[in-house]
Amino acid sequence: MKLDYSLNLTQDQKLIMTQAMQLSIRLLQMSTFELKEYIDKEFSENPILEAQYVKSEEEQKIQDRINYKEMIKYLEFDNYGSQNYSSYNEDSDISPFTFISNKKSLKEYLHEQIVDLQNDKYINSICDYLIENIDERGYLPMDIKDICREINVTVAQAEEALSILKSLDPPGIAAKDLKECLKLQLKRKGFYDERIYYIIENHLENLADNKYIVIAREMNIAPQEAQALGDIIKSLEPKPSRGFYTGEDTKYVIPDAYIRNINGEYYIVMNDDVLPKLSVNSMYKEIIKEDKDKEAAEYVKDKLNSAMFLIKGIESRRSTLYKVLEKIIEKQRDYFDRGEDYLKPMTLKDIAQEIDMHESTVSRAIKDKYILTERKTIKIRDLFVTGIQKSMSNEDVATSNIKKKIKELIDEEEKSKPLSDQALCDILNAMQFEISRRTVAKYREELGIKSSSKRKRF
Repeated sequence: MKLDYSLNLTQDQKLIMTQAMQLSIRLLQMSTFELKEYIDKEFSENPILEAQYVKSEEEQKIQDRINYKEMIKYLEFDNYGSQNYSSYNEDSDISPFTFISNKKSLKEYLHEQIVDLQNDKYINSICDYLIENIDERGYLPMDIKDICREINVTVAQAEEALSILKSLDPPGIAAKDLKECLKLQLKRKGFYDERIYYIIENHLENLADNKYIVIAREMNIAPQEAQALGDIIKSLEPKPSRGFYTGEDTKYVIPDAYIRNINGEYYIVMNDDVLPKLSVNSMYKEIIKEDKDKEAAEYVKDKLNSAMFLIKGIESRRSTLYKVLEKIIEKQRDYFDRGEDYLKPMTLKDIAQEIDMHESTVSRAIKDKYILTERKTIKIRDLFVTGIQKSMSNEDVATSNIKKKIKELIDEEEKSKPLSDQALCDILNAMQFEISRRTVAKYREELGIKSSSKRKRF
């Protein structure tokens, strides 16, 4: 075998993204909340950066309204037991309830109930162990034998603790599965009709599909009776844990811009107050100028480049979003003037072509970003909708308005004879909307509305 070595020159055309370009793209698709966190992180790591936070007018008003000396009077008065809190205005006064609110988890709630029952301490400790094994739904899928083996207790002790646990609030807690959860709630409510327990045990899937005729035929009862029993079951809570604190705090939406109507003209006010004003510390410029310490100078140059990339990237993000919003307001003027019913079909491609940007850039610019209008805070992405054409006027109608019309028709339908997808399609076509049955079915499913067979009432 002969080995041959040779050198070849080839010419390739490649797009190499610089560090500044990569950072600019990352910043563009960050939400305001994410960008603020990123800036805080960079500020803590880069000594070149200087950040100045400026409070918005609204924040300053709230700060001015809070007088901490006034707080003390709520804590110091002697007759607080007879104090009337109904007169406090949450906008102008500080309510004492601010200081006593508490988020309680399901497990904490259950542990407190065990303490209040004052049972045998050993049984209570078994109950506490079981509580810690309850899953996110509020179920306890553990087997009695597994409980006995893990904590070395007798079957009688485990069953006693489990029985106590199932007697606690919320009803259905510590059930092994959905069927037991529903049965526990029925017993707590005082329902002992054997037929309802039979449906739970044998017909939950049919019940979910509203197949009352199948249930009625198998149980030899009228469909109306099966439906009445099904309504009771559907009123129960399949997840007893629902409504309790899960440990996750609500993330509040921060609008990136405000849309203001001033004398009939719409103006974009960028929400710059939530982000710090970034600048470069001038002291470090002297280190580069003097160039006495080569290593220090290189370090400062590197950090200076990072700081400048960040400042330019933030400004580029701001100007790009501003351009996109300008064009959105121009295209959706009727929406801002008159409301959701006047939202027009608009795609990313439409905006990208108008402002001479790539479609992916527009997509990144609006990703997870919100605007505050005079009506409400809205996700920018929700303003981009496809359309259905009206056959007579050749006018495009936003799909959101078609969905709204479908929901209205279903809400007003005769429940004993619900409208099929084809019937909905025929009605919409009579209104001059060019829409197919398949599209109606798709929009209905997106609205979370069941098919006509599952909506039928006897």
